[in-house]
Amino acid sequence: MSLFSVIYSKKFLKHDTGFKHPENPGRLLSIVKYLKNSQISSKLNWIEPNKIDINQLLIIHTSEMIDNVQSICLNGGGLLDADTPVCSESFEIALYSAGAWLDGLNEVINGNPCFVLSRPPGHHAEKNKSMGFCIFSNAALTAVKALEIESINKVAIFDWDVHHGNGTENIVIVNPNILYSSIHQYPFYPGTGFSNESKINNNILNVPLASGTKWENYKVAFYEKIITEISNFSPDLIIISAGFDAHLNDPLASFELSSKNFGEMTTELLKIQPKALFGLEGGYNLKALTESVEIVIKKNIEFFKL
Repeated sequence: MSLFSVIYSKKFLKHDTGFKHPENPGRLLSIVKYLKNSQISSKLNWIEPNKIDINQLLIIHTSEMIDNVQSICLNGGGLLDADTPVCSESFEIALYSAGAWLDGLNEVINGNPCFVLSRPPGHHAEKNKSMGFCIFSNAALTAVKALEIESINKVAIFDWDVHHGNGTENIVIVNPNILYSSIHQYPFYPGTGFSNESKINNNILNVPLASGTKWENYKVAFYEKIITEISNFSPDLIIISAGFDAHLNDPLASFELSSKNFGEMTTELLKIQPKALFGLEGGYNLKALTESVEIVIKKNIEFFKL
């Protein structure tokens, strides 16, 4: 019987962000505990990730940026920016996090639907700097590496995290074979993602929505803009930067989506392209986070009849 792949490692818990930081090991601990006690637990195949080689990061990041992260970690940790603390082990854990996304890509290419449960997240990490809880750009690296696969000519990224994925956009904007699309709260951190942002290759679709946006308005943007754009792009792979801080109970943002809304978006994206990789970004209310991850996986299980 086919199973749903979940890429996860206890190593991710070693990325210590400090007391009361919202992006902390408790997020993954809660998700894993919830899934292992869920009705879908028997349908999950837990996979330990591989660590990527540092040289692979040079595809998307500058050597100076990589060296800076490594140096700070080797010296016991510190701050990559005001919001992004690292410990002595964070550099290596970030290599495993990026590796987890590439392992997830391998699963999807081989016909196994997959969710990557890794940290640190990545969608704020730009070509030359880490920021916003993110060290390296997992989604961007995965998209670029996917294009090396013979059967993959075009990749669409949809970022449903409530924050604009400035890092992902910063890296993929130069590649016309990668479409980056995002619905996000604006004005809001990181202050990017306005709808008239530069479209060098006409491969960026930003849909900024106001604080307090409910599903009734969000779904209009999702169906009329995101689904239309991705469908027209005809991707061979979809990567979903799956942050769940657009949930109405999230403490860091002000959208009002429910867990079932993430489930609906999951099904619609799979209809366009069943080769779809889901990878964790934000989401800081543990109940909302765990329930949302579960429903995304459930919708995959239903779609693929696992």
